[in-house]
Amino acid sequence: MSSSLLSVRVQAMRFEAQGIVSVELMSPEGAELPAFEAGSHVDLHLGNGVVRSYSLLNSPAERHRYVVGVLNDRNSRGGSRYVHEQLRVGATLTISAPRNNFPVDESATHSVLVAGGIGITPISCMLNYLRGKGKSAELLYCARSRAEAAFAGELLQQPGVSSHFDAEKGAPPDLRAFLASKPKDAHFYCCGPTPMLNAFEAICAELDLPNVHIERFAAAENVAAVQGDEYVAELARSKKSVTVPAGKSLLDALLDAGLDVEHSCREGVCGACETKVLEGEPEHRDGVLSKAEKASNKMMMVCVSGCKGRRLVLDL
Repeated sequence: MSSSLLSVRVQAMRFEAQGIVSVELMSPEGAELPAFEAGSHVDLHLGNGVVRSYSLLNSPAERHRYVVGVLNDRNSRGGSRYVHEQLRVGATLTISAPRNNFPVDESATHSVLVAGGIGITPISCMLNYLRGKGKSAELLYCARSRAEAAFAGELLQQPGVSSHFDAEKGAPPDLRAFLASKPKDAHFYCCGPTPMLNAFEAICAELDLPNVHIERFAAAENVAAVQGDEYVAELARSKKSVTVPAGKSLLDALLDAGLDVEHSCREGVCGACETKVLEGEPEHRDGVLSKAEKASNKMMMVCVSGCKGRRLVLDL
């Protein structure tokens, strides 16, 4: 695990919308927390042994606290359910230092932000950050119902913020019409449930929009961390050679060989295990790297990604 773990105390928990609570985390000693950027997330190491990533929704200017929003997911595998049912104010948690796989591009002439449900957590932070910098930005906030839309009251009072609630409109949002009406040179950002992200990516590709950014917090469907063929990972710095047998993940093979590889989610969504590739062609299966980054084959997420050939050379 990471050497940059922090101990924090749950300072407050607040009901934000149906099925959503915010959790405020502070240093037990009242010390400053590591700085973060808009779009960043932290990994929470929960008391039931589960590690989950949550976006920071408060201002990066605040160094005394981190605030995350947690949806009580109907399909929870133990993370969100633990937060909602067992985590309490005063509890101490171990968390990672912030990481950012979803940064804002401040050079953009205009930013179009799309949030679905709990995806509003990083998006609202990004909107407030861009507006604070005097940048042009707009937000489309989508949710099943107004009751399930956290922070909607304050956000919808801002200019340039529109909403779509399925229960009121009787249908899902027309993302194609919305995106097609925006300047092509804008930067487009989306965070939300997997079906929405998949639709957003497909429509942006059809519209040939060049500046598209998404954040996933669930593994893409049918992602398998293992493959059927054996291959070898050569480790340039460690001067080791590790055989990855069929049916075993690259991460597990590296850990079993005694390598100290930083990792967290094991689903290819948190970015903790990002590793430089010096030679070979990875089989990318993560939800972190952009299409261009995957095509460059300069980096990979070793928790879920593998090898297209018989050999990889890694900067480990």
